[in-house]
Amino acid sequence: MLNLLLFALTLLGLSNAFYLPGVAPTDYKEGQSIPLLVNHLTPTLHHASSAKGTTSTYVYSYDYYYPKFHFCKPEGGPVKQSESLGSIIFGDRIFNSPFQIEMLKDVQCKKLCTSTYPKSDSVFVNRNIRAGYSYNWLVDGLPVAKIIKDLRTDSQFYGTGFDIGAIDGDSKAVLFNHFELTIKYHEKGDGKNYRVVGITATTESMDRSALPEDSPAETLCSTDLKDVYLDKEKDTPVLFTYSVKFEKSDIAWATRWDQYLHVYDPKIQWFSLINFSLIVLILGIVIANILIRTLKNDIVKYNEVNLDDDITDESGWKLVHGDVFRPPPQRLLLSVLVGSGAQIFFMIFVTIFFALFGLLSPSNRGALSTFSFILYILSSFVSSYVSGYLYRFLGGDNWKLNLLLTPVLVPGILFAVFVFLNFFLISVDSSGAIPVGTMVAIVVIWFVISIPLSVVGSIIASKRPLLDVPVRTNQIPRQIPQQPWYLKSIPVTLISGIFPFGSIAVEMYFIYSSLWFNKIFYMFGFLFFCFLLMIMTTGLITVLMVYYTLCSENYKWQWRSMFIGGGCALYVFIHSIFLTGGEKLAGLTSFVLYTGYSIVISLLVFLCCASVGFICSLFFVRKIYGQIKID
Repeated sequence: MLNLLLFALTLLGLSNAFYLPGVAPTDYKEGQSIPLLVNHLTPTLHHASSAKGTTSTYVYSYDYYYPKFHFCKPEGGPVKQSESLGSIIFGDRIFNSPFQIEMLKDVQCKKLCTSTYPKSDSVFVNRNIRAGYSYNWLVDGLPVAKIIKDLRTDSQFYGTGFDIGAIDGDSKAVLFNHFELTIKYHEKGDGKNYRVVGITATTESMDRSALPEDSPAETLCSTDLKDVYLDKEKDTPVLFTYSVKFEKSDIAWATRWDQYLHVYDPKIQWFSLINFSLIVLILGIVIANILIRTLKNDIVKYNEVNLDDDITDESGWKLVHGDVFRPPPQRLLLSVLVGSGAQIFFMIFVTIFFALFGLLSPSNRGALSTFSFILYILSSFVSSYVSGYLYRFLGGDNWKLNLLLTPVLVPGILFAVFVFLNFFLISVDSSGAIPVGTMVAIVVIWFVISIPLSVVGSIIASKRPLLDVPVRTNQIPRQIPQQPWYLKSIPVTLISGIFPFGSIAVEMYFIYSSLWFNKIFYMFGFLFFCFLLMIMTTGLITVLMVYYTLCSENYKWQWRSMFIGGGCALYVFIHSIFLTGGEKLAGLTSFVLYTGYSIVISLLVFLCCASVGFICSLFFVRKIYGQIKID
């Protein structure tokens, strides 16, 4: 096992991030060079409308040095920086830049380069200006930010990234070609070393096409210059310039990220948290009422009746005692799905728990996604153990097939979907396209680590004693009577899914904004408690609906508990469709990517909640049928 872990660390050598906060802050002396790194260009959700009054949203990113943008390159060409595995998967592509910044050395209107935009490339850039694409620069590991004011809380904070252009009053696309960088620094006690604690950027559009090349800085950066419009009828030359200003700050290096980590709509989130805490409490009271009063009275009456006499059963759930533990159809698939759901639940819970204590800071780019990926692989032991044990409990005998399918079926489907969507990213030259080398590394890591761990989990599960079954199963299945409409599969799934979804709905908006539109998500406190509420609500509502199902003399509760528990996934998918704010997804690629990844997220939610619902129902059914006397 130790050798496997060491090998995993070796293969994941590429996951060493280029910046690790809190370990070794960088001290700069006066005049020392401060590198400015450039990351991919990302879309934003809220942007200006097009000339026709409609908006179009893109959901894929571009490399900063994608040829059609014609941004200035450093001397000798761009050099790619090392990145974490999570950063690569989520599309980060970090390079050096031609910006020359020295500590405490202000710069006024310094030239970068002059780029010429051909007609076809002008159309491309104008389209992406309208789509709200943004720069993402890094200085000393900090995102170059724009100052944003939250109107709801009347507070200011740093928003990551800034627009590559804007839409003027005539609905024309304007390209920004001058950058005003303000770097905040903290002076150490010795007065000789300084640390970067913040950086913001403001942008201007300045047309210098009519100015002589040797014009002074005051002329090149005059506010009287017209805006830059990329002409789709002819080539357009554009001169890029920048200025740098240093400002002393009292912000300590350890707290410099506080100005980036802004909690959006805290009142709404607190309201949601309290609201659904009450729902969980009410559901808990309902379940307690059923267990303590109804079930207890039923069990007492049932056990007091002479078994030789006719039994008058009012509730109905006791009539199916001879069929309730009958193995369900497709028990192998059921076991594999429950095991995979348990693995996903374990990964999500541990990841959010670690992030809750700040151990997966967003300042360490890709740390969260890298940690989740590694944890998902290592938790293959959990899925194989749960799947193997449940398969034995349900009477399955083809343990070899169970051992093979558990680590392959769900991960294989997810990997196939990612490969399919990756082709769409490649077709639009997106930076989000995962390189072939990374794909191969993921597959190798999976088979070298996950498969052996799954074998170990299955072996341990095979040696554990099985749960006892409190009642015998009849040889002939009982006929199931006509079910009420609200207990049929589709209605009961739709009704049950509303409650767990409500506890996580508010957080889903911020999660999707972080995934698609480059916003920092750091509200792990809210997320952790909302996740717990969702899990508790799922368990309670599933147990309640399974009880009513048994009362209607329907003993086929196993698959039903899965769909009842996972019902919130349907609402997660529907909710994701409306998260673009009514804006139109631009092009087939954006539609396929957004829909595809939304389906993947919904599938993960389904497996997680379905496994919770099934396991809770299993213990509930064993508990109630273990309390009655059966001759």
